[in-house]
Amino acid sequence: MKKPMKLGAYQFAVSGNIRKNLKTIKKAIALAAEQKIELLVFPECALTGYPPHDIPDSRAVDFEEVDAALEEIQTLAAGNGICTVIGSITESKAPGNPHNSAVIFLPDGKREIYYKRALWGWDRDNFSGEKLDPEATVPENFSLKCGGVFQLGNVKIGVRICFEVRFPEYFRELYAQNTDLNIILFYDVADNDNVDRYDLIRSHIRTRAVENVCPILTVDTIRPYQTAPTALYDRSGGVLAELERNKEGLLVYDWEKTELTFGEQGRKEISDSFFK
Repeated sequence: MKKPMKLGAYQFAVSGNIRKNLKTIKKAIALAAEQKIELLVFPECALTGYPPHDIPDSRAVDFEEVDAALEEIQTLAAGNGICTVIGSITESKAPGNPHNSAVIFLPDGKREIYYKRALWGWDRDNFSGEKLDPEATVPENFSLKCGGVFQLGNVKIGVRICFEVRFPEYFRELYAQNTDLNIILFYDVADNDNVDRYDLIRSHIRTRAVENVCPILTVDTIRPYQTAPTALYDRSGGVLAELERNKEGLLVYDWEKTELTFGEQGRKEISDSFFK
């Protein structure tokens, strides 16, 4: 990288009200523009709410309202030159349930999409899982699709969603594609102040960073009690920045791709031997 990339992650109390969520998202984009953020990420299902916490089920979503809201977000993000990644339920063209999606708005106006694949419990009840190249299910208004990897300038970025952090396999896919930065969108909360769960998920994230010699940016919702961090971790699992739990806010960090340390180089060379 010739210069640092300014990263942002906005955590807030996601609701089942699309217009309310959209208002917060637009406010966050405006704040990010003031800070000259280049990549801004929001939680899983940040636009629509997550079933059954915020809405009864995925089919309760008004997809015309979703489409209109995504158009507003794209216009605002592109107008400010911010690559924006946001969680939303999106409609499928194929029969079956909608998708739990990460929608990626690139500064040039193109859209990419990633569908959550590790579906269990509520996810399996509400969403369809697709292969990496879901040709038949990508919405018509998306100009591009992706298997969770997109390019922003000279930085290759991988995307994963919530429960996928529990599985090294999803991140080894990203390692094989030589991502420079990975991001995880979370909707992980508890009805009580479960600090142990927060610490457990935090340890998963740090391990994924160490295993794959790749920094990770994460973002979570905050209500009722936040059980995954909004934070940035370096290639060795070190904490570069972390927001206070259960409090709405914007994480900002000037991230720079640096040379590998001795230990990082060793992890990478040994990992590479498995991909030859």
